[in-house]
Amino acid sequence: MLKEFKKFLISGNVVDMAVGFIFGAAFATVVKSLVANIIMPPIGLLMGGVDFSSLFIALDGKEYASLSALEAAGAPAIKFGVFFNDVISFTILGFVMFMMVKAYNKLKAAEPTPEPVAPRTKICDECAMDIPLAAKICPYCNIAQL
Repeated sequence: MLKEFKKFLISGNVVDMAVGFIFGAAFATVVKSLVANIIMPPIGLLMGGVDFSSLFIALDGKEYASLSALEAAGAPAIKFGVFFNDVISFTILGFVMFMMVKAYNKLKAAEPTPEPVAPRTKICDECAMDIPLAAKICPYCNIAQL
């Protein structure tokens, strides 16, 4: 069982999957930064200077000046601004992944498929040896070929 487990871990599929997860995590970090630092500030500016990440509803009934003050107090809250940012991040990530898969499929479809190779030999009916297609007599059994 240990040998099978080792073979499973070393197999190409597991390594490919691990590399995919690592790149996925790095890619998610880049997309999160894109949303938080490039996309959301102009949207917030257009909506009157709102910073979406700081929008919340405190569930303990108290008022907090900022999200960091709320978190420092350890108060429960509905952080809908953070959720809004995450939804936008997810949407952008999904769109980028869609575009990457679409480009990959386009490249894959553009690869020329190899032409099937026409057979150059046939099998002798008597001795089952491969002989040239043009052969009239099998060189192995000396039987005439059709």
